[in-house]
Amino acid sequence: MSEKVKPESVSLYPLGTAAAPEPELLCIFGTGDFGRSLGQRLLQTGYRGVYGSRSPHSCGPLPQGAQVMSHAAAAQLASLVFICIHRENYSFLETLAPHLTGKVLVDVSNNLKKDLYPEANAEYLQRLVPGAHVVKSFNTLSAWALQNGPSDANRQVYLCGNSPEAKQMVVEVATKLGFTVLDRGSLYAARELEDFPLQLFPEWRLPLRVAVGLSASFFFYVLIRDVIYEYVEQGKDTSFRIMVSLANKVFPIVSLIMLCLCYVPGLIAAFLQLYRGTKYKRFPDWLDRWMLCRKQLGLLALGFASLHVLYTLIIPIRYYVRYRLAAITISQKNQTDEFVTGMAWRTDSYYSMGILGFALYLVVGITSLPSVSNALSWREFSFIQSKLGYLTLFFCTFHTYLYGWNKFLNHSSYKWYTPPPYMLALVLPSVVLVFKLLVLLPCVDRRLTRIRQGWEKDDK
Repeated sequence: MSEKVKPESVSLYPLGTAAAPEPELLCIFGTGDFGRSLGQRLLQTGYRGVYGSRSPHSCGPLPQGAQVMSHAAAAQLASLVFICIHRENYSFLETLAPHLTGKVLVDVSNNLKKDLYPEANAEYLQRLVPGAHVVKSFNTLSAWALQNGPSDANRQVYLCGNSPEAKQMVVEVATKLGFTVLDRGSLYAARELEDFPLQLFPEWRLPLRVAVGLSASFFFYVLIRDVIYEYVEQGKDTSFRIMVSLANKVFPIVSLIMLCLCYVPGLIAAFLQLYRGTKYKRFPDWLDRWMLCRKQLGLLALGFASLHVLYTLIIPIRYYVRYRLAAITISQKNQTDEFVTGMAWRTDSYYSMGILGFALYLVVGITSLPSVSNALSWREFSFIQSKLGYLTLFFCTFHTYLYGWNKFLNHSSYKWYTPPPYMLALVLPSVVLVFKLLVLLPCVDRRLTRIRQGWEKDDK
């Protein structure tokens, strides 16, 4: 027998002629908005998709390229199944338990309110299909977020489950879709994940309460001084001032105080570290919560400052102001007051400090937004939020001092023996700036820097 001669050379073929691996097939139960958006996103990412529906022939428009069939048939084709249906419709899954055994079931459901059921939806699903591996995930996303892709506001996907292998499969899918996955542990954490979408501005609750409380307190304080006092003592009805004049007194006061509240916890933390001589002891819980909501306090402060600017711009076109100007013009009969250089300096400085303060306000507020702060280094972000933030506080405080000037010397400013509102607004900013200067003293700053670098005071 003649031996078969092997060729010394190997034929080379273009890479495109090699058979490409077939994309992975994923199954989706549910053809609603979320199911359709998820399927569209999976197809765009390179997966194949099959829908399981109770009415395959009349389930509405689906993403192009996706198949649709009965639940049982669809479940047999894929090893990972997204359950995009409400908990009230889970009962039919119990009959599909033989087809779902060994599958990974991703529960994306949520409830209308907390504690609606004795157990989490994912735990209930695991009880219905004990042979499957249930993973709770994707429930914090919306159909809109899936259609438009991840952004800074919804980049994270939470996940929990009892099977590490099943969770890893879901992590790979979520990562390929462009999301960052946070593993919250076992399926016992499913109730916590299901409560996340039900929270209404959880990080804004305390700042909003502070803003509402300050606004209401100062509004009634100004109302008593500027409206009720005028009516009782002089019989004048100045209630029309409530809409603009009173509001324009309250907005800057609340803005200045809330800006201070952004920096008070940092000063408290610094003095606590100086007193303890270490950075390794936890701060009190109330201080931790306060520090976590500083961004929200600052953004609300910027909002009140913006309202103050807008209300100030409409002052010249108000009927009351135009009436007063006309009355003054007629009463003077072409007579003009002597020009006072000192008053010109004060008013120009007052407006200049206000403009500079608001400009820095905008810079600090804009850089606190995730889309902007993500583009900054930590040193740049710290410089803007700390250095420029304190400079903003200084300009705004100086602006208020120039507004008051020597009014505190006038007896008429103390209506019913109450101080003017601007004086109350200056208390906290002045204290904050004084304590900040103390922290900046070389002897204090040097010790605080050593503590934050790991040095600890010797108790002996």
